Amino acid sequence: MLIPFLAAVLAGAQPISVAPAAALPAPPLQMTEGDFTIRDFAFASGERLAVLRLHYTTLGVPHRDARGKIDNAVMVLHGTGGTGRQFLLPQFARLYGTGQPLDLARSYVILPDGIGHGGSSKPSDGLHARFPHYDYADMVRAQHALLVDGLHIDRLRLLMGTSMGCMHAFVWGEAYPGFARALMPMACLPVEIAGRNRLWRKLSIDAIKADRAWQGGEYKAQPTAGLRTAAALTIVAGTAPVRLQTELPTRAAAEGWLAGRVEARLVDGDANDTVYALDASRTYDPLAGLGAITVPVAWVNSADDFINPPELGLAEKLVKQIPHAKFILIPISDATRGHGTHTQAAVWKQYLKDFLTQTEPK
Repeated sequence: MLIPFLAAVLAGAQPISVAPAAALPAPPLQMTEGDFTIRDFAFASGERLAVLRLHYTTLGVPHRDARGKIDNAVMVLHGTGGTGRQFLLPQFARLYGTGQPLDLARSYVILPDGIGHGGSSKPSDGLHARFPHYDYADMVRAQHALLVDGLHIDRLRLLMGTSMGCMHAFVWGEAYPGFARALMPMACLPVEIAGRNRLWRKLSIDAIKADRAWQGGEYKAQPTAGLRTAAALTIVAGTAPVRLQTELPTRAAAEGWLAGRVEARLVDGDANDTVYALDASRTYDPLAGLGAITVPVAWVNSADDFINPPELGLAEKLVKQIPHAKFILIPISDATRGHGTHTQAAVWKQYLKDFLTQTEPK
């Protein structure tokens, strides 16, 4: 299991206590979990793994067209430290209900755990720092094998991705042109991880490795001091500044909210898993190939995202390089959650609904 602070913040959980969303009718999830095995998986680094396990969850049932091909598959990809099961949380799962954009009466939803995450193969399984140094290209290639060889899907109706999954969507669009009829990347930029985005990741990694308990990744006990620093940086990266200022208007309120949160997020985690997950973005840089993405793209970011700040002005320029793409910047509101807005479906559900209508197969 990955460290909870990564799953909670980067994968989109709300870091501030808020009133629960109004109850929605529970959709008939028809949920299945499974593991797909790939033998002798070769990583881009040149390393190999004799058996690579990819865990996944599916919702709904596949529909086959007149040719016997599955035509209603939607894959949703999680962020750093998350798992596919994060999309079962109410703030996202509202999309699966009757009449909703991903109504499970019509959609077959695939929620994989990326390499290094959840129930998929990861360093903490036993190899520790000897686990292959995977990157996003490796993760996407394994996802492709899961779909084609494991679930026998040769085309997706839609590929959605949040945060790291957003970056995976751009990698998918270039590596497997046309495999997904439409792409909806959420909360990322299609450029090399640099600037402040790389800094907080590298600072987190360096803090863990500088801990005396690290021992080159073969620690006897978790390097807690380093993990505390990484947790603190991740809390900052995942929060929404305007919302924090409003809800924590005094020093006492801010410190009271913070009390115990770092410690709580260190439970049941693993330092190697965290280092690998943060560093997997090191080779990501889809910029040069954006023009090869010819399917429709609805790219959604939020204006209060610390990790992908709109003031960089990159998205408005880069979207012009993608032939059939539109960029949507969600303005700051009481409903946005900083980087985690990508999992608050109520904020952007209408964009998804409109996009599915516009890209409906003829």
